[in-house]
Amino acid sequence: MREDVKWQKSEAFALKIIELYKYLIEDKREYILSKQILRSGTSIGANIIESEFSESTADFIHKLTISQKEAGETLYWLRLLVKSGYLEQNWFESLYNEGEEIIKILTSIIIKAKRKTLNT
Repeated sequence: MREDVKWQKSEAFALKIIELYKYLIEDKREYILSKQILRSGTSIGANIIESEFSESTADFIHKLTISQKEAGETLYWLRLLVKSGYLEQNWFESLYNEGEEIIKILTSIIIKAKRKTLNT
């Protein structure tokens, strides 16, 4: 499997989400939202990896769409964390921007794959 932008960015994002998870449980003693964001934030890359081994173009698109949905869910948890006071604004903005960038990358790849499917 080649190293590409979607994989590199999702892995770096997942590592930051893990760091956030540790901070939330150790410093803030927050266990519910932290578990949710850990799950969704790390599954982005897992689904990207699954897409690399897809059985068809439709399966590839499906896996990346799941990844895209998980990224959207992660942004939701980030908004809740900052609005509830568990997450500082600067940390929120950094993670949120990275999450949005991942969504844009995935959306672009999904659109191109769908176009390719329609043209064949």
